[in-house]
Amino acid sequence: MNAPIDFQVIEQDGKPVFAVVPWERFQEMAEAWRAVQAREQGIPQEVVERHVIDGLSLVAAWRDYLGMTQAEVARRAGMKQSAVARIERGDSRPRHTTLRRLAGAMGLHPGQLLLDLDK
Repeated sequence: MNAPIDFQVIEQDGKPVFAVVPWERFQEMAEAWRAVQAREQGIPQEVVERHVIDGLSLVAAWRDYLGMTQAEVARRAGMKQSAVARIERGDSRPRHTTLRRLAGAMGLHPGQLLLDLDK
């Protein structure tokens, strides 16, 4: 038995050019996109306070704010949990590519992790 698909791909010259999705699914996707766009606009006050007042790295403050574990972030970023822990403690200076991977794993814009005030 084949599972039903909830979208249709329209091709032109053998290449996909459009995807048609049910309205309800489109609304869910649009809401998710708006949430991502909202996060790209800045850093929530709670994250700033955890970073500035509590001394957490932005990676740790964001992860905590998003309710994610180090293991979950590491898995999504294709890293070891111990590497995420080192970055959060400040024991290493991650490359921008690593910060971009971490941002992607948390659904953030990379700039939201590159603004770390103590780096």
